[in-house]
Amino acid sequence: MAQLGLHTFAAAPRWDQAEMRALLDKFQQHKIRVLEIPLLNPAEIDVAETRAFCEETGIAPVCSLGLPPEIDVIADPDSGLAFLEPAFQVASGVGAFALAGVTYGTIGKISGAPRSTEEFDGTARFIELAARAARSHGLKLGLEPCNRYETHIMNTGADGRAFCEAVGADNVFIHIDTYHMNIEEVSYAQGFRDCGPFLGYVHLSESNRGAPGAGTIDWEQVYGALVEVGFDGITTLESMNYVHPAIASALAIWHPVAANPDDVVDVGLPFLHEVAAASGFLYT
Repeated sequence: MAQLGLHTFAAAPRWDQAEMRALLDKFQQHKIRVLEIPLLNPAEIDVAETRAFCEETGIAPVCSLGLPPEIDVIADPDSGLAFLEPAFQVASGVGAFALAGVTYGTIGKISGAPRSTEEFDGTARFIELAARAARSHGLKLGLEPCNRYETHIMNTGADGRAFCEAVGADNVFIHIDTYHMNIEEVSYAQGFRDCGPFLGYVHLSESNRGAPGAGTIDWEQVYGALVEVGFDGITTLESMNYVHPAIASALAIWHPVAANPDDVVDVGLPFLHEVAAASGFLYT
């Protein structure tokens, strides 16, 4: 059966073990089995304490990030690999199975034109190198397609699959997000189908980045589509409730995404459980 995760932006703008520990009762109540730890600054993470926390609580970690604007992985892939290396070390150190997110480029960087053949080829070459580096740390590499306002490189499940097939590495998967799918896909079902065997991780994110059920995402369709494709991996609630200032501008987070920040966890998680159960999507 699938597992339900929570991105820590729902509770804090950066990884804070004390704040997560204070939420353990809620995690237990809402069957949170995974916490997504953003690695915007890997040096902030106390690896030993974080691994001990995860082992003690039984909560599995997954790590994520996006590349900063000064890095061009096509013109200078070495700079991208140098940026990812500390993140790979932290992700492996805390016991994560993967480093996911916009691992192939910069959030908020667009050319104003369709993706070129040169951009596809250059990005694929970088993903291949990054996948090799991830493997050396015992990790998988997740690729998150984002909407057209955040990137022109990879927008849909079909785009993600094209890169996975071009790279041909068995530790690369698609990390798809309902917020971006709501903008880019014909339907959730088609988007998930287009990922094919590379669908490996799902962000459950409301249309306004707030509490699930307080926006326009068709959650019945989302869960019905996940049932249709037989997905039984990790689905993680991502909300920009306490977004880190380093990426707030790139994500266009100008105001609070929920009138009551507590609603993201206290209302959003029960809502997801209710819709999932009604759709026949079972969480452990």
